[in-house]
Amino acid sequence: MAEMSEHPGERAAQDPVKLIGVRERALSVDEVFRAVGDEAAGGIALFVGTVRNHDGGADVDALGYSCHPSAEAEMRRVAEKVVADHPVRALAAVHRVGELGVGDIAVVVAVACPHRAEAFEACRKLIDDLKHEVPIWKHQTFSDGTEEWVGAC
Repeated sequence: MAEMSEHPGERAAQDPVKLIGVRERALSVDEVFRAVGDEAAGGIALFVGTVRNHDGGADVDALGYSCHPSAEAEMRRVAEKVVADHPVRALAAVHRVGELGVGDIAVVVAVACPHRAEAFEACRKLIDDLKHEVPIWKHQTFSDGTEEWVGAC
């Protein structure tokens, strides 16, 4: 029997970036989960970001996301960086743009790795880097009539 480190399933897959997208329609958690299915993965970590009804102590009435034309390419660059640093078998990330309501899904990311700890770590790195590096902006309108733009997701 081969040592675990020698088994191909313990390493990153050849082409693990399975799904990257910026969409104007509702996002599907099932689509993202299916995209990262891999028989060599012992763990899949999935993060779903939703629109909450408050921010910074103020009630949020409306929220819209917009993006730079390079957003999808930047998402892929971030994903490839995560793949280079973790034993990713499969990775998917989609972000919504347009007007969203409270409770709507804004972003879904998932990472499949040989083990759960690797999957959690890679998934957290993926969502954190997407929020900080991809040119997607959030415009919030508050109940008191004020509004705010928030840079990079």
